[in-house]
Amino acid sequence: MREVLAHLTAGAGLNAARWLAGVIRCRFDFDKQVAMRLAEQLGATPTVAPERFRHIVPSTTKPPLPAVAMLGETIVHAEDIRRPLGMRRDYPIETVTQVADYYRGSDLVVLAKGRIGGLELLATDGPFAAGSGPLVSGTSLALVMAMTGRTTYCDDLEGDGVELLRSRCPIA
Repeated sequence: MREVLAHLTAGAGLNAARWLAGVIRCRFDFDKQVAMRLAEQLGATPTVAPERFRHIVPSTTKPPLPAVAMLGETIVHAEDIRRPLGMRRDYPIETVTQVADYYRGSDLVVLAKGRIGGLELLATDGPFAAGSGPLVSGTSLALVMAMTGRTTYCDDLEGDGVELLRSRCPIA
């Protein structure tokens, strides 16, 4: 969970210039840049990442990505922390729907568009619907989390397409 906090902290501390400098430094290897920024924020002791996160919470700085991408990062990684701890959070359905709409049409930041190709997604708690093919239905949050590759959220989904989606999810 420290790694997730460090990742969120890194994103909230990157402006466009700093992001671009890191991309160039890592020779346009985006995964390498994420790993580099993660290492910067983790710190040497277990208390460093949570302290840095608390400090950066009010930041409005972000990499040159759409605001909805950063919103998605925040929701998804918050759930990465909450679910293992048994903590639940209700998000405004309009917000989760906006993130789901963004992910369904994008492979920027998260490879969601390709992951859900050939499937019909239908939210049971809001207006989100996308695609065609075998059905995958569930809460908007469970759909977003599965779209981002979280296998455990497939347990919260129903329909003929769930197992195909599960097979495309690399993150437990």
